[in-house]
Amino acid sequence: MVEAMGEEEKFDAIVVGAGPAGVAAAITMAKAGLQVVLIEKGSRPGAKNVMGGILYKHMLEEIVGPAWASAPVERPIIEEQRWLMTPDAALRFGHRNLRNRLDPHSFSVLRARFDPWFAEQAEAAGVFLINETLVSELIVNGGGVIGVKTGREDDLLADVVVVCEGIGLGSKLLQSAGLKAPVRPDQVAMAVKEVLKLDADRIEARFNCDHGEGATVECYGDATMGMAGFMFIYTNRDTLSVGGGALLKDFVDSGRSPNQLLEHFKAHPLITPLLEGAETVEFSAKMIPEAGYRGIPKLFGDGYLVCGDAAMLSNPVHREGSNLAMTSGRLAGETVIEAKARGDFSARSLASYRRRLEKSWVLPDMRKYDRAVPLLENNPRLLSLYPNLADRAVDEFLRVDGVSKWAKQKKIFKMFRREGGVRMVVDMAKALWTLK
Repeated sequence: MVEAMGEEEKFDAIVVGAGPAGVAAAITMAKAGLQVVLIEKGSRPGAKNVMGGILYKHMLEEIVGPAWASAPVERPIIEEQRWLMTPDAALRFGHRNLRNRLDPHSFSVLRARFDPWFAEQAEAAGVFLINETLVSELIVNGGGVIGVKTGREDDLLADVVVVCEGIGLGSKLLQSAGLKAPVRPDQVAMAVKEVLKLDADRIEARFNCDHGEGATVECYGDATMGMAGFMFIYTNRDTLSVGGGALLKDFVDSGRSPNQLLEHFKAHPLITPLLEGAETVEFSAKMIPEAGYRGIPKLFGDGYLVCGDAAMLSNPVHREGSNLAMTSGRLAGETVIEAKARGDFSARSLASYRRRLEKSWVLPDMRKYDRAVPLLENNPRLLSLYPNLADRAVDEFLRVDGVSKWAKQKKIFKMFRREGGVRMVVDMAKALWTLK
């Protein structure tokens, strides 16, 4: 934490981080005529940003309007699959929605392509973008945030600072200013991702897609070696996004590395054929917030707001992050616009940001799935024992071997009583209660 120095140029708002949250906030404010500076630590937006790779049209359209149609998305998602995996099998659940051909609501994206386009929309709205600049500290004066220190010759000052960096740098900035508690290993996931080159025809054949259309495959259970998390494959135009993650605490306790997890997933006999002939062209890793509703830090204060990953906004049940980021950024921007009209950037004035999040779908969804990650963390049987029991039960029931279905059913019930018992009933009830 540093004190203000000198009489530097002052902006209406400084946005730290040019990811989905930061750009959404910057565009919203600039469209209202505010002077906004957007700071990106990478050589350009998208150079250092990582996400699984699914983007939702609705949230983007709320920010850029009809211009969303020019966004460099990869494939509209027509089919979504969930695989509950054992070492040599998988129970598959899916939804193929052909209505999405006419009006797709979700797309696969590559941040290296999407983020520069999104930032261009911000610059077109009047945002001043500064690349290759690392914000080292928030400048605090009289108990309120009044700007940022970047290591360059001059500090940058503003009426309000909107922190939209990832959970790493964003949390550190808030912690160093005394505005947020340190993040615990059970509150974040370590995620890894590879982009693998594969020609479009083979992608469409392997994932049962028509020309130009895409699918997602999300995997649980053995896919994460029983750790609390999930793995994924998302289809792009001529690449696959392959990755996933688990709680940082699980990596520490097990001694495994994120790369070991990724290689384990890629080596699964049901996954290997999907990746055959694909060549890795990119590897990345990042931390993802998994603290749930109760882990959300204070989202506002004198002269500052917090959005996206820095605000611990993530919904692991629906693998949602970018939409939470963009909506929180937009609502933060709207809050600043009103604060500017009042000439009041105090915590009392900016508290309307939290109220906006509560009235939207963001905090209600966070509250709904607050206990999802602890459920998996504290009940590893949900990702190991029970998938194996379900696999053996289905295999037994479908196997034609001269044994009557009555006898098979009796054998299956006995297996569940012996290996699952009352504990399984309790665990299933907890799971249903958590996801209700």
